[in-house]
Amino acid sequence: MVDLKTLTSTESGRYLLLGNEAIVRGAIEGGVRIATSYPGTPSSEIIDTLHEASGETGIYVEYSVNEKVALEVAAGAALCGWRALCSMKHVGLNVASDTFVTLAYTGVRGGLVLVSADDPSCWSSQNEQDNRYYARLANVPMLEPSNSQEAKDMTISALDLSEMLELPVILRSTTRVSHTLGPVDLGRLRVRSFSPGKFVKETERFVMVPRHALTMHDVLLRKMERALKISEESPYNMVIEGDGDIGVITSGAAYNYAVEALNKFGVEASILKLGMPYPPPSRKILRFMERYDKVFVVEELEPILETDVRSVGSSLNSRLKIFGKLTGHLPRSREYTTRIVYEGMAEALNIPTPKIKRFQSPDQKYLEIANSAPARPPVLCPGCPHRASFYLMKTVLGRSIVYCTDIGCYALGIQPPIQVGDILICMGASLGVACGVSRSQGETTVAIVGDSTFFHASIPALINAVYNNHRIIVVVLDNSTTAMTGFQPHPGVPYLGKSQILIEDVAKGCGVKYVKVVDPFDIENARMILKEAMAFDGPSLTVMRRPCSIMERRQGIRRRPYIISKDRCDECLACIKTLGCPAFHIVNGKVGIDQVLCTGCGFCAKICPRKAIEGSR
Repeated sequence: MVDLKTLTSTESGRYLLLGNEAIVRGAIEGGVRIATSYPGTPSSEIIDTLHEASGETGIYVEYSVNEKVALEVAAGAALCGWRALCSMKHVGLNVASDTFVTLAYTGVRGGLVLVSADDPSCWSSQNEQDNRYYARLANVPMLEPSNSQEAKDMTISALDLSEMLELPVILRSTTRVSHTLGPVDLGRLRVRSFSPGKFVKETERFVMVPRHALTMHDVLLRKMERALKISEESPYNMVIEGDGDIGVITSGAAYNYAVEALNKFGVEASILKLGMPYPPPSRKILRFMERYDKVFVVEELEPILETDVRSVGSSLNSRLKIFGKLTGHLPRSREYTTRIVYEGMAEALNIPTPKIKRFQSPDQKYLEIANSAPARPPVLCPGCPHRASFYLMKTVLGRSIVYCTDIGCYALGIQPPIQVGDILICMGASLGVACGVSRSQGETTVAIVGDSTFFHASIPALINAVYNNHRIIVVVLDNSTTAMTGFQPHPGVPYLGKSQILIEDVAKGCGVKYVKVVDPFDIENARMILKEAMAFDGPSLTVMRRPCSIMERRQGIRRRPYIISKDRCDECLACIKTLGCPAFHIVNGKVGIDQVLCTGCGFCAKICPRKAIEGSR
């Protein structure tokens, strides 16, 4: 990652930036006054970098409790005339959608850009939904960069466009754009203004009762007519001229794959690259297609652009053939590669087979090398307190009980040998789903949730469990941070003078009668609490609280690693088969502990049946 001096520099120059860092620079150049987010990969670096730079830039940066609140805070500031940026991963927009869709009706006064970072191939997500649909659902403009330079430039343009139309604007990134380094030319920084915002009352516009909403819907449609004219003339919707009788229409990261594929087999084609794909510039698309008998549409995930192209092309002569997902030449799932696009083009456009073979050879070689490497599935870190919590749940509550788990590091509990987690849907769903499972089966059900996720989306479901007296055992795995996305703060952690809100106090305030807090490394006490929770008639909540081991190491906390006593160890492998801690290894049939990986937590020593694990001297 680039240093903060570069990102906040007033000097021009060219630097290598991640797409997310380029968005940060665009926000700074574009005069953003407030930035909000709930962290989520692949968007997390945006808010983290803005937070690190806030002392230099003067931007107010907020880690909000969830994406809906983040958008509402940004919207409130934008209604007062400030420029605002709200970033989130794609599924975060599901959480914020109630606010987002109606915000399109009210509009804003200062520029408001919502960065949606989509995740084709589910690299770190529970689905690979295509958030381009949200631009259509809410009827707001959308820009889509294909590289870091565009990520920076489009952030500024989106702020300008938002302010011009008085509408929120979506900046849609994907994992490949967000996490790829690319050259970026820095522009000048605007003169910073620290004047307070001012909300000017306008009841008919900002109070969305039905009568006002109908009027504002018509206003929104007129704004989008203006947006369509802007899209038709936008420099981001450009034609890259080429010879040949083939036209390619593409957008976002898929543009890069299309260009590489065309270069691979040496076919000349003109490319219509849509950097502002919504509203779609229909006249520009039509003029482009009029020149060709064959058009190939390249886009990741859903055939949204292809549907637009087919709608526009329906007025042309019947000779025009449009290829893409709807003809079966490209898949509707997973992140693309050059090879995927190449093979789809080759089949659709009758590229000779020998050229495909020449292209496949190096790919096959790399694939063989990759397949020969040992598998490295994601696992809980050495010393992770969640490992102890899972061990206790399995040994006290048993394996047959249904475990509804949630989004966070603890989702890795489904991996062998722990294997705790039967249902996982989305942030905060564990509690609500557990209520339904318990009521349906007539049995107590376990809901596992992390500390940050508890504040994000679990509290309404907890109230529901109390109100309807559902027999669920809520286990909150509290490691004092939002670890999976980069150790961001949450309301349960004292941070920069902010108030700490204790999970157990929230639970009691919601009416939960059985609330306990325990260190999962305190085995006997934790076992007793879980047994009591199992016997309790109604919802219970147990907070398993111990700091994240990686966070402790970052804070300089070091403990002596543990070792195996060769005299007492009988190689029963209970430590490995039960806990699966990465610090354990087997060499020549003998169990050992990696002295670098071991955090010295000592939990393994407590459960070793031979007492063969001891602290090093």
